[in-house]
Amino acid sequence: MLFQRIYLEESKEIYIDAYVADAIPNLIRKAILVIPGGGYGDVCSQREGEPIAMAFMPYGYNAFVLNYSHANNDGRVFPTQLIQASKAVAFIKDHAQEYLIDPEQVFVVGFSAGGHLAGSLGTMWHKQEIYEEIQMPYGYNKPRGAMLIYPVVTGVEAFRHFLSYLNLLGENNPSMEKLETCSLEKNVDERSCPIFILHTSDDQAVDVRNSLVLATAYAEAGLKFELHIYPKGRHGVALGNRITKCGVDDWDNPSIAKWVESAAMWAESLYEIK
Repeated sequence: MLFQRIYLEESKEIYIDAYVADAIPNLIRKAILVIPGGGYGDVCSQREGEPIAMAFMPYGYNAFVLNYSHANNDGRVFPTQLIQASKAVAFIKDHAQEYLIDPEQVFVVGFSAGGHLAGSLGTMWHKQEIYEEIQMPYGYNKPRGAMLIYPVVTGVEAFRHFLSYLNLLGENNPSMEKLETCSLEKNVDERSCPIFILHTSDDQAVDVRNSLVLATAYAEAGLKFELHIYPKGRHGVALGNRITKCGVDDWDNPSIAKWVESAAMWAESLYEIK
């Protein structure tokens, strides 16, 4: 296996870690951009980075883990993170031949606030600010699909995870207009990519209604999505197994631990969705 760290900007804080499997004859892999959470105040890569990358490799993926701007590294605010995620997708596609991946099969998976960023990439890939920063064809940064795991979604509803939005916008009292601009459900339209969503109904950190409001927006737009709501599981469950348990019993859940397989099956099903 090949491991590389690729810096996306001059800053050593913004990079992707590439996990590329050894070549197998006649196998062209998918790619997945992994975006850890951290409330836009950190990047939780120990649990939601490399372990996720390694979990997807047996399903035919090469993986790339994004380290992006947040309140406690360079402090830059939205849409900086969306631009960085777009740079990552563009890099992966530019180097598809080198990494033996199909450039038309680049997915993104994100956790908590990283789920918000993955969802932003899936619903806001067309924003003008991105193309002002990156020279690339229109739509080049659009993922084939986005997997959102206990995602932060809304900044305007009463059940929002407000700290994530305060960090994302760098303000203590952001306007409703700004909050709507970066709320996922407010950006869903016919251009949005397919999504896979996972949440637990008793999540005490990011209310499950974040996922429900996004699923509702997709349903109202007539878009395809897959939604899994589990009855029990502490926020941050990651893989749901002993690898990412880290001594927390609630993070070891055999039912939830099947989600990577389910997400991979969902990704395969997209070949049938027109």
